[in-house]
Amino acid sequence: MNDLSVAPTGTVSPLSPQRLAARAEAVATVAASHAGEVDGASRFPAEAFAAIKAQRLLGIQVPQALGGEGAAVRDVADVCFRLGQGCSSTAMIYAMHQVKVGCLVRHGQSSAAIRTLLGRVCSEQLLLASSTTEGQGGGNVRASEAAVDYQEGRISLERRATVISYGADADGIVTTARRTADAAASDQVLVAFLKSDYTLTRLQGWNTLGMRGTCSEGYVLRASGTCDQIVPAPYETIHAQTMVPLAHLYWGSVWAGIAAGATARAQTFVRNAARQSGGQLPPGAPQLTQALLKLRTLRGMLATALGAYESRMDDPKALASLQFQSLITLTKVEASELAVATVLTALRVCGLSGYRCDGEFSVERQLRDILSSPLMINNDRILASLANTSLLTPMPVSLRD
Repeated sequence: MNDLSVAPTGTVSPLSPQRLAARAEAVATVAASHAGEVDGASRFPAEAFAAIKAQRLLGIQVPQALGGEGAAVRDVADVCFRLGQGCSSTAMIYAMHQVKVGCLVRHGQSSAAIRTLLGRVCSEQLLLASSTTEGQGGGNVRASEAAVDYQEGRISLERRATVISYGADADGIVTTARRTADAAASDQVLVAFLKSDYTLTRLQGWNTLGMRGTCSEGYVLRASGTCDQIVPAPYETIHAQTMVPLAHLYWGSVWAGIAAGATARAQTFVRNAARQSGGQLPPGAPQLTQALLKLRTLRGMLATALGAYESRMDDPKALASLQFQSLITLTKVEASELAVATVLTALRVCGLSGYRCDGEFSVERQLRDILSSPLMINNDRILASLANTSLLTPMPVSLRD
């Protein structure tokens, strides 16, 4: 692997997929070397993000006119996949950042403040966190309790956020809120604040089974700024056209990366065992084929969903269609369930060597991390919300449908 630890210098050149892959791989190597410590201490993956910033990966989605590289959705998804093989928490933090950047790029460029922020994400490699859940609403991101307050051209906001992942280590927070104090809970806006605009008061810690390095603690967020820090488009539009599709595609790519890392470890285990026994395969070897099959299915499903989104992303009517919304939402369910199944199969391949918490063939950390995937926007909540939609979905009558 090439050593790309030195930050790219000079002006931004057209994005090269090969160069981007090498940059991501360089970061994944750093992330993997610290993943155990990050997990054990439940701390922010500082070393990995120093490498991400050195490789200037935080602003790749931003258009070249604003200092970015104009990366496509599938380019960012591939970075998420590669990082997921090295450190789950690093990959998930990166994915969450890129979801917010994507929302600002697609819906905020008519605001001078948002354009300036995007430029700074590139030039200063700012890391953006997300705050979309609060209070009693829990995981219902389409309802906000806290409202934006307007006073003499300025805005302020106070919200009790049940989760702000890596909030203490972010350079800014992009948050939802009710448009005004008398607005309905679903009448929301998206607002971008930099660290100098807000304070965080910790409400609860983050002592969890897995994804420990995301540091997804709860906070009281108190922020103030100017009116043009509000993204011009209604959040309802942002949510349907960008937030949900990017979250499911980028998160799914992270989970696929975790599954790929576990499967690669299982493959190495089988090869090593066969070599040491004169060619005799270990008992779990047949399961390796199953793991590879599941991983291939997972990657193929994500590739299909990425293609479906990229072909529609500039067509609001197509994005709003029942068919697409069902496809992209169920992608999250399928990707998470299949990723869990793949890692569990990798565990069966490695047997006790995989079950151990130490040793080169342990998949313990990957298993704990991947178990978070069905719970991030709970799959049962998603399936329940789609129950009525399922009744309206026409059943295929041929393989061409």
